[in-house]
Order: sequence, then structure tokens, then C-alpha cells
Amino acid sequence: MSVTVPIDLGYEFEVNASIKDVFDVLSDVPTSASHFPKVHKLVDLGDDVYRWEMEKVGTAQVNIQTIYASKYVSNRAKGTVVWTPVKGEGNALVSGNWKITDHKKSTKIQLKIDGEVTVGLPSLMKMIVVPVVEGEFEKLVDKYIANLIKRFGGEA
Repeated sequence: MSVTVPIDLGYEFEVNASIKDVFDVLSDVPTSASHFPKVHKLVDLGDDVYRWEMEKVGTAQVNIQTIYASKYVSNRAKGTVVWTPVKGEGNALVSGNWKITDHKKSTKIQLKIDGEVTVGLPSLMKMIVVPVVEGEFEKLVDKYIANLIKRFGGEA
């Protein structure tokens, strides 16, 4: 038995960095991932596909480890980095995109993440598991964005 938790997050912020610097960081998956908290391992599977193995969260009795792979496509001219899920890798499917816009003295960044995490726990635990997984994922992304803002010299 398992519980599937939907993930749907969107963020928009502006930083004091050039579009070139922002794109260079966000389009380089290992560099970008180095700002994401609780990444146990990032595995390069080749052909711009990366498997994310997150640290386990929870207690000794009940814990969750999210593992997924996505294929990344960057387009400097459009200011986009798009990722799509790779099936058969781990317990989650994650897609999303960065949209990066030059505002001359600053750079606007939009982040969209969609996905689902499947947790191997009885469906009776759904009422408990769903808010915990959603909350944990949101906290990690909030910290990721805070780390990126710091990396890019603060918010504009």
C-alpha cells in the first residue's frame, strides 16, 4: 500500500544579479542543486538527466526518502530551464521550470514545480502523511530560494 502526495508550488522573486549570472547558476544542475537543502546525493545519469536522492526525513520508525530523476533542457535565449520527470527512477515524478527575465538592474525569477511523491505507507496514514510531505517539500523549496537569493546578492 502507498500514499501519493501531489506537489504544486509556484514562486516569483527578483534578485540583484545579472541575467547571465542567474542563468549560469540555474541552468547548471549540480551548481543549482548545491543550494538545495537535504540533498543526500545528486547522480548524473548522462544526457542532462539527474537523479536526486534526498536525505531521509521522519523518525526511526517512520521515515520517507524522496528519490526522483528529471531531464533538464536549458534555453538561454528564452531564459528558461525546464525539467521533466524520468519514469522508473525512485518514488517521485517531478517537473518544473525556471523563467528568468532581465530587468536591467535586477533579474526576475519565476519557479514552478509540479509532481507527486509516492510514500510506501498504509493509506490509513494519508491524513497524516500528505500534510507532512507537502510541508516538508515546501520548507525545502523555501530554504532553496533563500539560499539562491543570498547567492545572487539579495532581493531587488
